[in-house]
Amino acid sequence: MFDPVISSLPAFAGYFATALALLVVFVVLYIFVTPYSELALIRDGNTAAAVSLGGAVVGYALPIAVAVVTSHNIMTMVGWGVVACVVQLLVYVVARLALPQINLAIPQGKVASGIFLASLSLGIGILNAGCIA
Repeated sequence: MFDPVISSLPAFAGYFATALALLVVFVVLYIFVTPYSELALIRDGNTAAAVSLGGAVVGYALPIAVAVVTSHNIMTMVGWGVVACVVQLLVYVVARLALPQINLAIPQGKVASGIFLASLSLGIGILNAGCIA
């Protein structure tokens, strides 16, 4: 009964560890790209920063999940992970260019800006995930 699960555990562990590593790398890069420290803002109770970063994390995790399902090996999954990372970082850059004041709004705790960035990240993440073949 549990034989298929037990025999699949090594593959699960490999894909899960790789997905987590990709997620950590994305979060580090995202925090590096933004001109404010999301983690410090979140520690201080800034809801806008928490919503914005949370949306970016989920927006990136969606295509990674699809890449796990559709990839026949970990290297293909990593390739799609890199593509998804670039797309999500570009989304932030475009949002920043389109709405330059967003760099001030998030540190000021303006939740509307956080919701906008999160929604943008989620929407693009869903589209990105749907395009993975």
